[in-house]
Amino acid sequence: MSMTLIELYDERPLENVLACQMLRPERVVFICTEEVKTSRRRTSAIRNYLKRKGWEGEIRFVAADMFSARDVKRALTEVCEKYSPCVMDVTGGTDAALFASGVLFAETGTPTFTYSIKNNAYFSIMEAPFGERLDCDAALSVEDSFIMAGGSVRQGRMDNTALSEYMGDIEPFFGLYIKHRQNWTNIINYIQRVSQAALKAGTNYAEGGVSVKGDRGRILCDEKALKDLQGIGFIHRLSIEDGQVSFYFRDAMTRYWLRDIGSVLELYVYKACADAGVFDDAALSVIVDWEGDNLQSDVTNEIDVVATKGITPLFISCKTGQVKTEAINELGVLKERFGSGIARAAIVSSSACQKLARRRAAEMGIRVIDLDEIKAGRLPELIKELVE
Repeated sequence: MSMTLIELYDERPLENVLACQMLRPERVVFICTEEVKTSRRRTSAIRNYLKRKGWEGEIRFVAADMFSARDVKRALTEVCEKYSPCVMDVTGGTDAALFASGVLFAETGTPTFTYSIKNNAYFSIMEAPFGERLDCDAALSVEDSFIMAGGSVRQGRMDNTALSEYMGDIEPFFGLYIKHRQNWTNIINYIQRVSQAALKAGTNYAEGGVSVKGDRGRILCDEKALKDLQGIGFIHRLSIEDGQVSFYFRDAMTRYWLRDIGSVLELYVYKACADAGVFDDAALSVIVDWEGDNLQSDVTNEIDVVATKGITPLFISCKTGQVKTEAINELGVLKERFGSGIARAAIVSSSACQKLARRRAAEMGIRVIDLDEIKAGRLPELIKELVE
């Protein structure tokens, strides 16, 4: 569009960038506080996101007292006089800013529109040139959700680009986990001990006694579990004789999965997102840098699975143990910080969830999916429901 888009800056990142992404104006001017205007993190988040989306127009920030309708009107008037023609997006902003926008329209007739989350569409309030309704067809990637909020994504524990080659292995692996769930921690701890040397050497060979030293006493080899792992092709050339055990991991990826207690559930949830058939993007083991600088000192958090449908992100935490209040709170904070006010969140647990934890999760808008629902084969359906 050969015009200037005026945005009332909002703390919800999506409302700052979506109209520009959809309409692609010649420039966008943000009416914001002096604090926002001088914040490198906030202004860079907008610039980086819009550049990532292929828009390279002019971006300006104009400071005003966002709680003073008079001062906001002053800023709006200056922008309209300098950059005519203009259109105004009044989706975000303070009540004072919205009031000032109404006054400006009454005086100048500047076209004004807004976005409806419920309808996922833009609507003309008065004289907006693109019509009475513009459906939003924007789709966020997982990384987009964090970049627009001033964060960034670091390489996680798993190589997401390689996961497509393993999708057929996930169901058998999870079925084996359910079969041996009660002893899973010991099984993985045992494999960790006998493969420690292999890990250091970068090989896939593991060997050790049928009983190895653990942090809390001896850990016994679970012969049935190892034979089942061989049965699904995760290990090869298994030998258990004369008090010694040896085998080969299929490859480095399966070696990692069999040395990490929670990987099996995370993989199953990731596949459920794929099987749901509604997501535009999904990623496993997403490490979020809150400041977006990728510095060693930056605060980071890991989200087990993130998926996006259109502009809606879904954050999922996977727990093979008890669901604790700390995990619920952490997921809730991440949802608010990077979810643009529309994110959904869930905890998928292969253990029973206590009523207190479930109640706390519900208070924070977090869905808990437990073992019974997983065993019923409903996980893809339930995940799909979260974003519809």
